[in-house]
Amino acid sequence: MSDIEVRDANGAVLKDGDNVTLIKDLKVKGTSVTLKRGTLVKGIRLTGDPEEIDCKVEKVKGLVLRTEFVKKA
Repeated sequence: MSDIEVRDANGAVLKDGDNVTLIKDLKVKGTSVTLKRGTLVKGIRLTGDPEEIDCKVEKVKGLVLRTEFVKKA
């Protein structure tokens, strides 16, 4: 897993524990929650997929975000 390079929408390399900001409003499937652009997501965790990160947001736990919708904070 350490040889996988995960990059955000701007091409910055992401690591475990980084903080990211959403660059687009995202509707969370299965809930009525919409995460607004500019929301800060703290302490991300990398998954085995270079296009996805695991995180927690105040309203949603266990959320998986696509890296194309985030930028490094």
